[in-house]
Parts: sequence; structure tokens; C-alpha cells
Amino acid sequence: MASNVTISSVSGQAGLLPKPRSHGVTSYAGLKASSSIAPVSQSPFLGSNVSLRASIAPRIVPKAKSTSQISPEASYKVAVLGAAGGIGQPLGLLIKMSPLVSELRLYDIANVKGVAADLSHCNSPAQVLDFTGPSELANCLKGVDVVVIPAGVPRKPGMTRDDLFNINAGIVKTLIEAVADNCPEAFIHIISNPVNSTVPIAAEVLKKKGVYNPKKLFGVTTLDVVRANTFVAQKKNLKLVDVDVPVVGGHAGITILPLLSKTRPSVTFTDEETEELTKRIQNAGTEVVEAKAGAGSATLSMAYAAARFVESSLRALSGDPDVYECTFIQSEITDLPFFASRVKLGKNGVESIISADLEGVTEYEAKALEALKPELKASIEKGIAFANKQQEAAASV
Repeated sequence: MASNVTISSVSGQAGLLPKPRSHGVTSYAGLKASSSIAPVSQSPFLGSNVSLRASIAPRIVPKAKSTSQISPEASYKVAVLGAAGGIGQPLGLLIKMSPLVSELRLYDIANVKGVAADLSHCNSPAQVLDFTGPSELANCLKGVDVVVIPAGVPRKPGMTRDDLFNINAGIVKTLIEAVADNCPEAFIHIISNPVNSTVPIAAEVLKKKGVYNPKKLFGVTTLDVVRANTFVAQKKNLKLVDVDVPVVGGHAGITILPLLSKTRPSVTFTDEETEELTKRIQNAGTEVVEAKAGAGSATLSMAYAAARFVESSLRALSGDPDVYECTFIQSEITDLPFFASRVKLGKNGVESIISADLEGVTEYEAKALEALKPELKASIEKGIAFANKQQEAAASV
């Protein structure tokens, strides 16, 4: 189990240049700025767009003074399960752009061959392989380093995340069983909603298979951070690359808690601004669903956020010592068994949980934290109950 640690200051974030290291954490980064790294491969597609190179494909080579060693060659295999869907397709494209990836394996129950053929024409290093249907799932997963699971049905107008449960819970259970059998050491990224329930389901399945490692099972909540950073920057007229807002709790409605008091750079909010921003971040998914008017949910922003988390994981696997992301994991930071908070990632998954984010919060945030716990607890228990019921049913057959 990862240790809980207190970090006195986190002064920076994705896109910020690392500051000279003294003590604690001096660089928060899902995605590092290109001026602090040297891209090994700069394809014509990336061109001179510095921010795009930095945020999507930072192939990092440490400066001479760095003690970390990060391999310059693409060497990681990533599988996307649900690759033909609304999130899976743009996510596949963004992962294909990463010079850290040697193989991009795309799996779905149908229509994945065309996606793979399309992506294979992009002149980036990753070889693209396609796998269709349950009979090919095992081959898709063997030997992969990171598994990303966006598979499932999208949310439609009037549908809550909880409405997705019965369909997506079964899908996640089946896919995680295959992961347990074929690549139990891989980092597992769960995107399929409701994340507050599907991550506990995955944990129970992995436990049953005897291969559960809580340091390598992640609920991807990066989109909440991406949205919080964007909305705060807009509200306060800040340079977006400078903004970092930790988001804790869960990944649905009021369980999403942006800690605006911990925003970097330091900025003050009125009570009205705090409530307005918090509610907008919590309901941002519904904002997109309604704007698409029945045509889908948040697929593009979700793919961007998921690609950021994949890149962070690959950087951690490569040996980068300064990788921090918010994610929904098994945790002892609160009295709940799972909780989203900022963590330090390393070669073996979660190295530590940044407990400092929950210290010295405002009265509004403290009340919101207590208010979210019953709903998050119920969602976690619902996932565990589903997994146990499924296991009992299978055992009785």
C-alpha cells in the first residue's frame, strides 16, 4: 500500500518549468514544458507548436546534471480497450503521438480494424495492432505495460452516471478478468463510468484472481483537474499553463471536489466565485452532454485528459522522478477505502499520496468533503457488492 506523505509545497504543475530542487516537491507535472526537456523526435505534425509537443508527446531526456536515467527509445506497449468508441478513437490518436510508445494495441468488439489502419498511417514510432472480439483479447493484452479502459456506453441527456452502472460494470468486470490473466503487472487505467464504482469492481476482480496491486490500479480523474485548471484560468484571467488546481474525492457530481484554496499560483476567490466554480467543475460533464444534444458526451476532453495520464505513467515507468497526478485509488488518506487525491507516480505505480492537499482547507471545502463522503461510500460499496455477487453467481454454476 502506498504511504501517505505530507508535501509542504507543490509549486508548479503540468507545463511549468521545474524549479531548482531544495526540499519537498518543486515540480508538479502531468506534462512538462518543452524548454525543460529535449524532444527526441519532432515530427512535421508536431512542427514548432511548443505547447503541443510539451503536452502530448514529451519524450524526455534529462539534463546532464540530472541523476535520473530515462531511456530515449520508444519501448512501452499500451493497450486501449474500447478503441473504436467516442473516447477510444481520439485517445488512440493522442497515444500514437507519444514517442514513448513502441506498440499501440487497439481492442474492441467491432470496427477496430479501420481505426487501426487509419492510425497506422501517422508517422510516429508506435506500431499499431488491432484485435477484435473476445477471442483476440488475450493476445491484445499479453506483455503490455499500460492498459487503458474507456470501454462502455456513453452518458446521454437525462442519464446520470449511476444509470450507466449495470452495463458498464459488466464490461469492466470482463475486461479486468482478461487483464488479470494476461498482464497482471500492467498499470491499469479505468475510464469507464461510473469510476467511483468501476474501480472497486476492478479491485475485487483482481483480488479474486490473486493479482491485485493497489499501486497499479487507477481511476482516471484527470479530466476534473483539466477542467478546474481551465475554468479557474478563465475566471481569473491567468495564463493557463501556470494554473494547477488539485481535485480530490471521486469522479461524479458532488464527489468531485476542487480544492480552490490550493490553487497555484496563489489566488483569492470570493465565496460566490468558489461556489460557482465548484459547481461548474462538478457539473462540467452534464454541460457537454447538453451541448451535444443527444449526440454524445465528453469524448474529446476525456481523451485529452486520459492521454495526459498515460503519458505521466510512461514517464514514471521511464524513471522520471517528478511525476504527480490526481487519481482515484485505494487510499487511507480518509476513512473511505478509495479516494481521489494527488499522488507521486514511479516505476512501481503509486509511490506516495500527497496528504498535504487536505490540510488547511477552507471551511467551504471541509464541509464539501464531509458532504461527498456518503455518496462516494455508497458508490464504492455498490461496486464491491456487484463484483461479489457476480463472483458468487459464477461459483454456483
